Amino acid sequence: MLKSIDPLLNADVLYALRAMGHGDDLIIADTNFPGDSVARQTRLGKLLRIDGVTAAQVVKAVLSVMPLDTFVDNAAMRMEIVGEPDEIPPVQQEVQAAIDEAEGKSWPMGAIERHQFYERAKKAYCVIATGERRFYGCFAFTKGVIPPDA
Repeated sequence: MLKSIDPLLNADVLYALRAMGHGDDLIIADTNFPGDSVARQTRLGKLLRIDGVTAAQVVKAVLSVMPLDTFVDNAAMRMEIVGEPDEIPPVQQEVQAAIDEAEGKSWPMGAIERHQFYERAKKAYCVIATGERRFYGCFAFTKGVIPPDA
C-alpha cells in the first residue's frame, strides 16, 4: 500500500499511467469489451486489469492521479449506445459523476460511435479492463499535463 494512492491502482496500472505522456489515450473498458485483442494493438501491447469493481470506481481511481487534457475538445469520451446515441445509461451517469468529482467541476463527456471507439482504442496507449458487467461501460480519456509549481 502507498499513502494517498487509491488501492485499486496496482503496479502495472501505475506504471502505465506514469509512462503515458500528454495527449496519450487511456481506455477503461467493461467486461464485454474485446480487451485482450484490442490491447495487443496499443502502445503498451498488453491488457491491464482492475477486476471486481465498476467502471466508475476505476475512473475515480485513475483520475485521482491522472489529469485530463484541457487542450482537446473531448478528453473524456463514452461509447454511444447502438441505435440510441443520445441515451445515457446509469453506468455512464456514474462515470460522469466520477469525472466531475475528480475535476471539481462539470466536465461533460463526448460520445463516440461503437466501431469508432474500437478503432480509437487500438491507437490508445493502453486498455484497462474492469469488472463492469453493465453494457456500454467503455470510456476513453486523454491525459493532460500537471502545471509547474508557482
